[in-house]
Amino acid sequence: MFKSTWRCDLTLDSQCSITSGDPDRLVDSIRRGADLRIQTAFRHNEHIDTASASDELIREVAEFKTTYLMDDRFVAGIMTNRQPVQLPDGFGPRPSMSFFLYNQDGQQAIARPFLDGVPTSGAPGPSPCDDHSAMPNYHQIDGYDGDTNAPSSNFVYAFDTFRYLVRDDWMEVLAHDREGQVVSGSIDELAEAFADGADVKVAIRGLCADVEAEAPCMMDHEVFVPIGYSYYYTAQQCYIGAAHPTVRVRPAIPLRYHSNAWDFGWLLPRTDGFCARLLNDPYTLQFHRSERRYAMRWFVR
Repeated sequence: MFKSTWRCDLTLDSQCSITSGDPDRLVDSIRRGADLRIQTAFRHNEHIDTASASDELIREVAEFKTTYLMDDRFVAGIMTNRQPVQLPDGFGPRPSMSFFLYNQDGQQAIARPFLDGVPTSGAPGPSPCDDHSAMPNYHQIDGYDGDTNAPSSNFVYAFDTFRYLVRDDWMEVLAHDREGQVVSGSIDELAEAFADGADVKVAIRGLCADVEAEAPCMMDHEVFVPIGYSYYYTAQQCYIGAAHPTVRVRPAIPLRYHSNAWDFGWLLPRTDGFCARLLNDPYTLQFHRSERRYAMRWFVR
């Protein structure tokens, strides 16, 4: 019989009230590098096709490849690889990324950079909320950038349930400051584990402090991103990890999208504190190269 490696740390009901588990337990798990998935449940004619007669219950489990720990006390996750789908048959009408964001308190958000090159003429700024009168469980809080290539909004969809699932089997093997000075653990342990085929994940402290250049964010935060490709310079004893694509959002509690306060792209962190960044402006889809130094923690599995 199949035995899951995942456990539920927190469950919310449709009012986002806690029915089981503990938010502090979820925070502790993410702090240790745990993977996050969230199971929700909804009715077909309440969420997918409001004109349908089918009230079939649909369960969804979504992975959140990028996780955030804000102020060492609040968790959020972002779906970084999702293309919109039109259930049950195929994909949505326009190619885009669906950067859904879920907070531990049930508040959600969506940022959607379109990938099909359709010209836009709008400027970033607040947008009117959409008409969700046919979808009474959808409670939009605000909207931004509706006439640009990267509209976003914050909302709560009253799913029947929210179950925050974690796979908590990562081991922290190295922590260093922004100059690469070891705080705990060992570069040797990281190098040996990756050479044996172990998965690697990195937590980067302060990654999103410069997302909004005019107003640097001072909130302490860590962003956890899996590593897809690894390299180790044996003489220099320097590990380099090419991370999965990630989404950077200006840190806040809860985490929310708004104009000019998010981007996405790829990171190349090293164990000497250096991190190369290839970041995409969602309004123009133009890439920009930059580099910074960060304190980091490294995990293996």
